[in-house]
Amino acid sequence: MPKQPRPVPDFPKPLQLSVDRTSPVPLYFQLSQQLEAAIEKGTLTPGSLLGNEIDLAHRLGLSRPTVRQAIQALVDKGLLVRRRGVGTQVVHSQVKRPLELSSLFDDLEAAGQKPATTVLRNTFEPATAQVAAALGVPQGSDVHLVERLRYAHGEPMARLRNHLPAGLLPLDTEYLEGTGLYRLMRGAGITLHSARQTVGARAASAQEADLLTETEGAPLLTMERTTFDDTGRAVEFGSHIYRASRYSFEFQLLVRP
Repeated sequence: MPKQPRPVPDFPKPLQLSVDRTSPVPLYFQLSQQLEAAIEKGTLTPGSLLGNEIDLAHRLGLSRPTVRQAIQALVDKGLLVRRRGVGTQVVHSQVKRPLELSSLFDDLEAAGQKPATTVLRNTFEPATAQVAAALGVPQGSDVHLVERLRYAHGEPMARLRNHLPAGLLPLDTEYLEGTGLYRLMRGAGITLHSARQTVGARAASAQEADLLTETEGAPLLTMERTTFDDTGRAVEFGSHIYRASRYSFEFQLLVRP
């Protein structure tokens, strides 16, 4: 009869962990995946202490190198941090955003990530060729620019830059700092229908790194989106950057018959 997964004793409640020594999956990876799931579900909250590696190895009945490897995998993902004299501490869960027509504010709020916003710019400027093509307005005509820094649990997550047709709706800075742009648009009677979106990646510039508390050259996720209302009118062109260490996009792929 195959051995049953070995229960792990004395780990802080309500977290329950187990390792299966008969499984082909490496023990460090089993532990790493379970800890990551606990962080994402909020069972291990930001600031929680896991203790040092020796203590963890003793509690879990694993070797210290195995525990160290599991912890390092989560440190590399930005989910855990080692603090001298304190131990291993949970930083946060990575935001996983589905690729659908929703705002980052709403997605963070739904995930319990406590979103906050600083408005960097809320002004009008002449439309560049790219913005004019996206919004279907003459190049050089005035468009509304809103640039924001979005936080989760007090950490900067993304810089959001949105261009909207002039006169589409009033955008008060106070409102922009308290809620999401799409929520304001819906409140103004604009029915969001569809979007055309491109996701990419690049290295952070010195200015972007400083803004997002990353190092220069750190990987950033990029997203450009043109959003249309139910009449087919382009109502928003977004050009955003996200910290790859804190953020990811999720895709759902369907097999063609």
